[in-house]
Amino acid sequence: MDEVIQVDRNFPLFSRKKPTATSTKNSLPSGETDVPAAPKSVIKESDPAPAAPKSVVKESDSNPTPAHVTFLNLGLDKWVVDTCKELGMKQPTPVQRHCIPKILAGQDVLGLAQTGSGKTAAFALPILQRLSKDPYGVFALVLTPTRELAYQLAEQFRAFGAGVNLRCTVIVGGMDMINQAQTLMQRPHVVIATPGRIKVLIEENPDISSVFTKTKFLVLDEADRVLDVGFETDLRVIFQCFPKNRQTLLFSATMTSNLQTLLELSANKAYFYEAYEGFKTVESLKQQYLFIPKNVKDVYLLHILTKMEEMEIRSAIIFVSTCRSCELLSLLLEELEVEVAALHSFKSQSLRLSALHKFKSGQVPVLLATDVASRGLDIPTVDLVINYDIPKYARDYVHRVGRTARAGRGGLAVSFVTQNEVDLIHEIEAVLGKQLDEFECKEKEVLDNNITRVFKARRIATMKMMDEGFDEKAQARKAQKLKTLAEKGLLKKKGKKRKREVKEGKN
Repeated sequence: MDEVIQVDRNFPLFSRKKPTATSTKNSLPSGETDVPAAPKSVIKESDPAPAAPKSVVKESDSNPTPAHVTFLNLGLDKWVVDTCKELGMKQPTPVQRHCIPKILAGQDVLGLAQTGSGKTAAFALPILQRLSKDPYGVFALVLTPTRELAYQLAEQFRAFGAGVNLRCTVIVGGMDMINQAQTLMQRPHVVIATPGRIKVLIEENPDISSVFTKTKFLVLDEADRVLDVGFETDLRVIFQCFPKNRQTLLFSATMTSNLQTLLELSANKAYFYEAYEGFKTVESLKQQYLFIPKNVKDVYLLHILTKMEEMEIRSAIIFVSTCRSCELLSLLLEELEVEVAALHSFKSQSLRLSALHKFKSGQVPVLLATDVASRGLDIPTVDLVINYDIPKYARDYVHRVGRTARAGRGGLAVSFVTQNEVDLIHEIEAVLGKQLDEFECKEKEVLDNNITRVFKARRIATMKMMDEGFDEKAQARKAQKLKTLAEKGLLKKKGKKRKREVKEGKN
């Protein structure tokens, strides 16, 4: 079912500014006096006068793709279809079926679909087809919130574009900036980047902005996160380099309130596809909780990990809330002779990539991670996700558990709930519209077999962290981060984020 939504050009994006006398007079109906005016746009175009409201064509459809519909029916060339077959993609998913023809037709697209539904192919395939007809660089810039996801997207683009000699590069933090600038000046076809590093390169090298003046596609993957307030300054700088006649593509599993943003970025009539409203997890995902005291979480974790083979679980991702917890848990499990890889932002980029490679290649069966691993990572062998700490926001829960039960496969998500996290899990259940089932295990068996070993290992792990000076390094990083946020003027905005997100999840 199609629905046309009229959205005015003047809408709030990242924050609201207090209205000036002129803006209040011009924008408010008579009698209304204390309503915030729209802020400056992220992409500041040169048009002096506001344009007429644009329309978004919205389509909601979660039905499976009919059996007779193939990639060829979507308007894709034979070489693209053959590539899909070689990669085992037999039939387009719903998000691909709806979005690919619109992108090929030149429309801006906003795609909202579940984790593991094939969103990357939905934008990569039409971009590569258009590139094959008019190859030049930089043809597309793909922005993504995390370094790990950037590298995965590059792998997927290279696989899809093997037949057209695709030149694709990754530009993220933690790598040599001089080499990155030189690579950009060579104008690869596709650039996949995190916003912060691209912004720094543009500001420090005046020649970099010219690289993007003819770019045809701007893609925001995990768009809800990329459009968060923390990236506002970066996006303003990046968007100024782009031509108005580009196509803008936004994709995510959770879009929150940023539908209007597409209109702000768009120069064309926009198409909005959503497989569902609000937040949703796939039906093949089994979601359970374990209500336990905080001081024995590690004991229960060890119990579950030692039962992985019995439960027919090939690999698992454990999500924690902080870098410190991730590092401590890593040392603790290593002391207990459990093979793990740890992934968090305090590690260097080379160590982060190494940890991810070990996990994806099957060298270690368990990945410990903060939310840097919650977005977009597609690892088919992940059968279990454990929320060691409950995330503060429902959308983070959706993305975490979306690392399993992907592409129609089954999966299990277990959330450890302590007394202080009951409200959080109830809030997540309310947003999802379903209650989690209880994970069954025998308390006596868990504690009797493991508690002494775990407590001893925790003491040793804590001492190792102290010897390594982890907390001192963490304090230094925190001070630097606060300084950066203050320079961007973001510290005061942080407190309003949670109220906004809770409201969005309930709408």
